[in-house]
Amino acid sequence: MKRDVLPVEGITCTNCAAKIEKSVTGEDSVAACQIDFATSRMIIEWNDSKDHTETLRAIEASMARIEPGAHFVKDDEEVPMSSRLLWRFGIAFAFLLVGLYTDSLVVYGIAYVVAGYDVVYAAFRNVWHREWFDEKFLMTIATVGAIAISEYPEAVAVMLFYQLGEYFQAKAVHASRRSIQSLLNLKPTRARVLVEGREVEQRPEDVTVGSVIIVRAGEQVPMDGQVLQGDSSLDTASLTGESLPRQVGPGEDVLAGMINLEGRLEVRVERPAAESSLQKMIALVEQASMNKAKTEQMITRLAKVYTPIVVVLAAVVAFVPPLFVGNLEEWVYRALIFLVISCPCALVISIPLGYFGGIGAGSRRGILVKGGEYLDVLAEVETVIFDKTGTLTTGRFEVTDIATNGELTKDELLQLASRVEMASTHPLAKAIVEQAGPVAPFATIQEEPGYGLMAIEGEHRIYVGSARYMKKLGCSIPTETSGTIVHVVKNDRWLGRIELRDEVKADAEQTIRALKQYGYRTVMLTGDRQEVANAVGSAIGIDEVYSELLPHQKVTEVERLATTGKVAFVGDGLNDAAALARADVGLVMGGVGSDTAVAAADLVLMNDAPHDVVAAIDLSKKTRRIVWQNITFAFGMKALFLVLGVFGLASMWEAVFADVGVALLAIGNATRLIHAK
Repeated sequence: MKRDVLPVEGITCTNCAAKIEKSVTGEDSVAACQIDFATSRMIIEWNDSKDHTETLRAIEASMARIEPGAHFVKDDEEVPMSSRLLWRFGIAFAFLLVGLYTDSLVVYGIAYVVAGYDVVYAAFRNVWHREWFDEKFLMTIATVGAIAISEYPEAVAVMLFYQLGEYFQAKAVHASRRSIQSLLNLKPTRARVLVEGREVEQRPEDVTVGSVIIVRAGEQVPMDGQVLQGDSSLDTASLTGESLPRQVGPGEDVLAGMINLEGRLEVRVERPAAESSLQKMIALVEQASMNKAKTEQMITRLAKVYTPIVVVLAAVVAFVPPLFVGNLEEWVYRALIFLVISCPCALVISIPLGYFGGIGAGSRRGILVKGGEYLDVLAEVETVIFDKTGTLTTGRFEVTDIATNGELTKDELLQLASRVEMASTHPLAKAIVEQAGPVAPFATIQEEPGYGLMAIEGEHRIYVGSARYMKKLGCSIPTETSGTIVHVVKNDRWLGRIELRDEVKADAEQTIRALKQYGYRTVMLTGDRQEVANAVGSAIGIDEVYSELLPHQKVTEVERLATTGKVAFVGDGLNDAAALARADVGLVMGGVGSDTAVAAADLVLMNDAPHDVVAAIDLSKKTRRIVWQNITFAFGMKALFLVLGVFGLASMWEAVFADVGVALLAIGNATRLIHAK
């Protein structure tokens, strides 16, 4: 199935975006259509792979019909927002002032046409295409009705200030998009590759893994890799939100998107450009606005039935009371006030803006949220569950002791274990391989997740893994010490053990303390030994510790804990993927996390820091608070002025200022998140 991702411009209303999606999906050759409102893109999946130029022209015409000015952007360049609307507002406002001074019907007519010709045109065109009810339809009925009862200044004012509200709405949407797209523009375009002693510029997509690239001072690191030569400091703020530069030297990892501040670095490429940390981050942010929160979906559904209900109620206000008390013109005027006040602009745009602001604010500090719905769920969590290794601890193990049965020397045991562990990506395996130095791996190696590995050499079997693995095999082993232990067994004979330790992350204790102060229950699940797990849990103040768990047992524990309330799971490795997916919301340490774990999680913490869990929860609560402030404020103010209008206590002028004021205040409240630090 062919898929096109097309940049669009001019779609500033989520209600209109939903109508465009429905219209495009109705085309014969279109299988599905989605508008990514936050990044101004339309994603179309086609039923066939033929040329769709004519269909795209028809789609563009349909877009412009539903929302005038909407179109595809040529050459992937976003057209800057025009100031034409402000000029129109100024001219129309000047004519309105002249009209108020001269009371000239012609001047009022000019002011009305300048201010609202496109709104009236769009409303009638939508009616012609049987798309009756939207805010343009409401404004047109209200203003035409006001003209019919000779309320000319009010008719112009309604259209004038409606357009002003639309302008500020478009500015707010543009700001929210810019905050997200600033990340998307980080993608490196060139890499300096060292070829036979010369520096050759290539596209990152063309650079192969294992190549050596040069990063000069002031340049962006184009691909993930490991420093071979050079010392420097790197600005990592674009990826992690961390303002302090990070010092790097030979042997240390660097990621695409970081900026080299000082010296020249030679870097060996570790991943293709398409799989770099930056590219994964960009893909996650692009995907984020597709996943709407339940609150956002509720408002979108409400908008579809809201306008028809309002029109019916306005008709009731206009024509039912006069049957009993007379004075038709007065009640029609009150009905027109009803229509102006009930325009749903504030709700329809401020709610998505709130979620876009939350997603954008998170991405700027290295917290990637895959959709507004996950911010909602995170705000409702009662229990935070942590994996240990790589999440609360650094995951960088060091070999601290080696013991053998006397058949092999310590170095020989370490090298034997390394030949097996080379097939694993587990942090323990990496530490052993690094300590042993270069060795040749066994030809046949099998891994048993949660236990260890087995290598086959002729008739011999070499087992490397945990005490649990040895017990499962029926091998007797000596009493263990307090550290993390890897045992080596050949056939059924214990050859020795390797003891390793890793350090608790510097901010782990502070994170657990903050969560407990907020009232969260904290739990640690780990496959490590009970003694090691209890020592870590006690050091950082975790409420509950469950150790020696296999991956499926972690899932079982998550399910059990979820019976008492919503849970968040924080992990990093392949063996955490199932638990991340099962939790109500999963958070993964993205810098060190496996691809599978990142795919299973709902939020990605690029900084690999536990304190970002607290920051993510704070962000989710703030986003939810602002969204519900807007909903409560908009409905409350509209309900108040609807009542005042029906009882004749509010005029059309007050209705106009109330509607535009509510919209602007709600939008302004939502943009607080966009600019949040």
